[in-house]
Amino acid sequence: LSNRVNMSDAATATIRTRKFLTNRLLGRKQMIVDVIHPGLANLSKKDVRERLAKAYKSTPDLVFVFGFRTAFGGGRSTGFALIYDTLDAAKKFEPTYRLVRAGLATRAKASRKQRKEKKNRQKKVRGTKKAKVGAAAKK
Repeated sequence: LSNRVNMSDAATATIRTRKFLTNRLLGRKQMIVDVIHPGLANLSKKDVRERLAKAYKSTPDLVFVFGFRTAFGGGRSTGFALIYDTLDAAKKFEPTYRLVRAGLATRAKASRKQRKEKKNRQKKVRGTKKAKVGAAAKK
């Protein structure tokens, strides 16, 4: 038995979708993705993105995959996928951390002290004013 993985093995991985839903309000298609990958440790999220984009006639930059869990014993993983209609919709509705992951946004770098000072300023106000206090700190 060889421990190396051939690219031909990646071709044997199958992707199935279920609980497909078209969400017109958020301008996206959402689904649960089942990846069957016998003999493979797992399929990279990049590969899953590319295959879903091809299957749903989209581009990989509009596909966001996350939350993958491998079934006990391996060979099967289940996760979630969102395919946005436009890049604008993706940037509007996707959380920043997932946009950063996809390379569509950059993470705000603040020092530990700045973050703590902002948090303590926010503790002094209630409701929507918290965002204003946080924004004032950026200026």
